[in-house]
Amino acid sequence: MNVNKIVILTGAGISAESGIKTFRDTGGLWEDHPVEQVATPEGYAADPALVQRFYNLRRAALKDVEPNPAHVALATLQREMQARGGEIMIVTQNVDDLHERGGAKNVVHMHGELKRVFCAACDHHMDCDYDIFVETTCPACKTTSTVRPDIVWFGEIPYHMDAIERAIKKCDLFVSIGTSGAVYPAAGFVQIAKHYGADTLELNLEVSQGSYHFDETRLGKAGSIVPDWVKEMVG
Repeated sequence: MNVNKIVILTGAGISAESGIKTFRDTGGLWEDHPVEQVATPEGYAADPALVQRFYNLRRAALKDVEPNPAHVALATLQREMQARGGEIMIVTQNVDDLHERGGAKNVVHMHGELKRVFCAACDHHMDCDYDIFVETTCPACKTTSTVRPDIVWFGEIPYHMDAIERAIKKCDLFVSIGTSGAVYPAAGFVQIAKHYGADTLELNLEVSQGSYHFDETRLGKAGSIVPDWVKEMVG
């Protein structure tokens, strides 16, 4: 197969092996909070202090985890593809920084990033590796109580959708890694890719809700099956 353009979508399954909890852990809870309480605009409006504390803890927890072989392998594939004149876009639903720490460049974070915040008053976005509080002042507009996690919560529009869809429509191969196939719009990317003629591959721990859309599904831990697939791709 002659592959020159690849779009790779990654989900919680690729980071779970590094020790990062997912929305879909047993009970569907993080730190005993329903996702509606800590991952929706309504939850933030009801108790902003709780939500800020929740993301402060998650941001701090990044210091205790490391990229796993799947992250490193995708960075290797990205370098190899680019060296050969190919194009590869890594789109992640994850808000951690493990792809970047694994060596990947220009990762598209469609659901935002833990280590970024923004001001709801002036839309100033900024890097952040420290705690944020309700009383935090925006450095751009000097407004207080408006700085929030730069996370796309349920009910909000994911980032970079136009660029992602353009890349999917032009790719030769679409690969989904560690996703549930249940959360839209990402769950619909495979159908867009197939409509425009791309081959499609799923690498997942178990059969997902969208597995039947893929040309091929390989099951196993991301830390094993992703490096194996990358070895095939780079020869």
